Amino acid sequence: MNTSNIFPSGFSPASRVWIYQSNRPFNEQEILEINEQLHQFTAQWNAHGAPVKGWGQVVLNQVIVLMADESQTAVSGCSTDSSVRIIKSIEQQYSVNMFDRLLLGFIVKDKVELLPMAQVGYALEKGYIDENTIYLNNTVLTRQELDTSWLQPLKNSWIATKLKLKTA
Repeated sequence: MNTSNIFPSGFSPASRVWIYQSNRPFNEQEILEINEQLHQFTAQWNAHGAPVKGWGQVVLNQVIVLMADESQTAVSGCSTDSSVRIIKSIEQQYSVNMFDRLLLGFIVKDKVELLPMAQVGYALEKGYIDENTIYLNNTVLTRQELDTSWLQPLKNSWIATKLKLKTA
């Protein structure tokens, strides 16, 4: 799955990235509303009064990606807090959980499917997913990692090591 057309150009590879995965997909109307809120937020995003070059959007109908290019203005603790506040606001407005790190995202039949870590082994056994299933590595921290390591085959992820999958 190629993500190069999803994310904006003109952001440094070192840009900071935050990924928030919803516990359910958003519908079209919700995506329009959330993207508008994210656009308004990033247009006004500041760090100690200096504008932050930011971007945010719902991707894959279920994941919010926020990006801040720190080549001009470094993101401060306060500006990070403000980004968390917008995500918490979205959580409340749409009755979703955006902070459940125990749910792992996979691309199954072109949709995001969530599995608790404890069920990944079972899902592999039953053939629901396999070592080539795309895993959403939501721990990426930079634009470069987003482009190269966010969507990766399960066999290349940290989960493979944990489950002792035979890797290529």
